[in-house]
Amino acid sequence: MHILLTRPLEDSQELMLRLQILGHQISHMPLIKIEKKNHENINFSDYKGIIFTSSNSVKFLDIKLIDKKINCFCVGNSTEKKARSKGFLNVFSAEGNVRNLKELILQNYNSSDGKLLYVSGQQISINLDQELISEGYSVKRIINYSANPIEKIKDDFIEKLKLKMPDIVYVYSHNSAMSFLNLIKNYELTKYWINTNLMCIGEKTSAVLNEIKWKKIFLFNPGEEEFLLYKI
Repeated sequence: MHILLTRPLEDSQELMLRLQILGHQISHMPLIKIEKKNHENINFSDYKGIIFTSSNSVKFLDIKLIDKKINCFCVGNSTEKKARSKGFLNVFSAEGNVRNLKELILQNYNSSDGKLLYVSGQQISINLDQELISEGYSVKRIINYSANPIEKIKDDFIEKLKLKMPDIVYVYSHNSAMSFLNLIKNYELTKYWINTNLMCIGEKTSAVLNEIKWKKIFLFNPGEEEFLLYKI
C-alpha cells in the first residue's frame, strides 16, 4: 500500500522503516515544524515527579540538573523511549493519549508525594495540569516547544501525490489536522481523497477533516499504526 506519513522526519523515521520492511510505499509530508521555546528557570529539586506529553518535551528539556530517579510519567511508548534514552530510570508509560496519562498518574502517584512538573508544547488538547490540580495535586506547567503549521509544499511533490494518492494517511494531532486541511484547500486537493483511509488520533483530530470525503476514518493511539493496516 501507499502510506503518507505526516509527522516531522525525526518522529517518522522508525515507523517509516518498519512499514518499508513490510513492503509498503512511503511518502512523507510533514504538517508541522517543531521549534524550541525558552522557559523560565526551574529549580528541579522542588519536584518529585515530571510529566511528558510528547517526545519533543523530553528532547528540548535541559536535564543536567534533574535527578534521573525522579518519577517520570510519559504519554506513550515513543515518549518513554526518549525519556529512557536521556537517562530517566523510573518511567511510567500510558497508552498514547492524555486521558490515559491522567489515569496513570492518579493510580501511581499520590498528591501527598510532592509537586509535579508538567513539560509540554505550547498547544495542548487537554489542560492536564488544571485537571490534576482539581484532583488535589500541585502541578507546574512549563512550555518548551511549539508546533507550527507548514504552509508550503513543493509543487513536484503535490503533482506526484495526485498521480498516485495514498491508501492511508496518518494524522497525529489537532494542530496537524488544521495544517493538513489548509494545505488540502490551498493546493486544491479536496476531491482527491475519496479512496484514502484517514487514520487520526482522537475524535477532535478527525473532526477537523470531516469535511473532506475519505474512504474511511479510523481512530488510533500511537504504536497501533501497523495493527490498523489489517483493518483495511
